[in-house]
Amino acid sequence: MASPKYAEAKREIIEAKEVGTLSDGTKVKLRAPRMRACNEKDAKGKLCAGHLKRWYFFGDEVKAKYGDEAEVYRCEKCKTLYLPNPEETPRTGTLAW
Repeated sequence: MASPKYAEAKREIIEAKEVGTLSDGTKVKLRAPRMRACNEKDAKGKLCAGHLKRWYFFGDEVKAKYGDEAEVYRCEKCKTLYLPNPEETPRTGTLAW
């Protein structure tokens, strides 16, 4: 039997929310806090779990919607785009001296 100390602790699972789709069919989502892997599911329901990497070379459509200096992340497997979570501090200045 589980300890009552651990039975009380319940975490709320926060999912990444879809905020739009580009003209080529690429999904755009809002990252969950501290999210590092893609949560997109394929037609069979299998989780992608690709690593989210910072993407600097996005096209004109993304620039027009989210700005020239937007902080955009892209899944390395399924190419879904992720925007940063507004609750987290931006990571754009991590290497600035």
